[in-house]
Amino acid sequence: MKIEQIYTGCLAQGAYYIESNGEVAIIDPLREVQPYIDRANKDNAKIKYIFETHFHADFVSGHVTLAEKTGAPIIYGPTAKTKFEAHIAKDGEVFQLGEITITVLHTPGHTLESSCYLLKDKDGKDYALFSGDTLFLGDVGRPDLAQKVSNMTKEELAGILFDSLRTKVMTLADDVIVYPAHGAGSACGKNLSKETVGTIGEQKQVNYALRANMTKKEFIQEVTDGLLPPPLYFPLNAKLNKEGYENVEDIIRDAVAYDAEAFEMVANEIDTVILDVRHQDDYAKGHIPKSIFIGIDGDFAPWVGALIPDIKQPILLIAPLGREEESILRLARVGYDNTLGYLKGGFDTWKNEGLEYDTVSSVSAGMLEEVLEEAGEEHQKIPVFDVRKDGEYAAEHITDVPSTPLDTINDHLAEFPKEEEFYLHCAGGYRSMIAASILKARGYHNVINVAGGFNAIKKTSIKTTNFVCPTTLK
Repeated sequence: MKIEQIYTGCLAQGAYYIESNGEVAIIDPLREVQPYIDRANKDNAKIKYIFETHFHADFVSGHVTLAEKTGAPIIYGPTAKTKFEAHIAKDGEVFQLGEITITVLHTPGHTLESSCYLLKDKDGKDYALFSGDTLFLGDVGRPDLAQKVSNMTKEELAGILFDSLRTKVMTLADDVIVYPAHGAGSACGKNLSKETVGTIGEQKQVNYALRANMTKKEFIQEVTDGLLPPPLYFPLNAKLNKEGYENVEDIIRDAVAYDAEAFEMVANEIDTVILDVRHQDDYAKGHIPKSIFIGIDGDFAPWVGALIPDIKQPILLIAPLGREEESILRLARVGYDNTLGYLKGGFDTWKNEGLEYDTVSSVSAGMLEEVLEEAGEEHQKIPVFDVRKDGEYAAEHITDVPSTPLDTINDHLAEFPKEEEFYLHCAGGYRSMIAASILKARGYHNVINVAGGFNAIKKTSIKTTNFVCPTTLK
């Protein structure tokens, strides 16, 4: 028996490859499926099953394409309804895989079809639980994502999740390994651990939602408390996972490598978003006017989803050389399939043609310190904006600086000066450059980015509030 966790950090997502005696099961595959096929071929094995723990909202799964390429059935838990052929399993249904078995445990609550898959070894002993979004390490799946589909409140769904955990998960032996669908960084839970493999026993000790003496009322209150609004693309991804989608290989193949003239023409004639995914320092030195920066080496997918609400939005890419296909794939993983193409040769092509380009002014934290010191008692009149998340701001921030979170920046446009220079910072410089690109695209060319962000600011004498541990904040 082989179990391999295939973890994708940018999505904080774990897919699973399980092989026994030449037969393979894939659980929650990513959209690009050839690696799973290649892995099975390497083992001289055949993909027999494709298990889905639920209708994912944070990414587009590869189940449909993988089934088309291998002939393996797609398996969902009870109550799932799809527009493609799938096997809707019964609670407790057993699937033989070589010398082992996989049993369906219907665990509704995160969504109504949510199911875990219990792997039993060749001796019939419970060995591992593939817990999907029902149970994470340190948390459980948020119960608010399926409200519209189920016509239930998040409190009602949380109550169902409480019962699922107590009757199907916590009854398992302490040594059963837990393989969740997500780790820290996912928006599918609040408190996820950075670890990606654990045990039932460990979770009973450290996971707040699995406290032995916890009442259902306490569970509902704690699980639903502090939930941030889900990204706008979540229901659109769930729809694709239910109804099917285009093969990502076709999307990559159809993307056009434009020269500068054609790129400019398409940008002017079609309502496109020019998305620059290079490093923020490269974007600052030069970029196409009105292009939006979201760097591929940061929290790419979540910020694309938060700031480009329509997954059908036509996109033109400015990518690092050699990473054009990767950028298209990374967009498609979260349902953004309408990438028209990219600038062949990257930004240098644009610059070498003598076309107009823009820059972003940046200062070090030390330079901001000097500006504030020179202002003396008038330092409060120097416009500085903090684009970090509410929780980061609440924990510690520059004294007298307002909170203007990046994900709601469009709600704060009236607060930014039209003529006067102003400063933006986040934690390290990635998000503030995204904010700067959005503001410049809207005509705010007097923006100045603080390189290094709050991490650098804390090393200066700039006055900040007293630190408050985030875990104590509600």
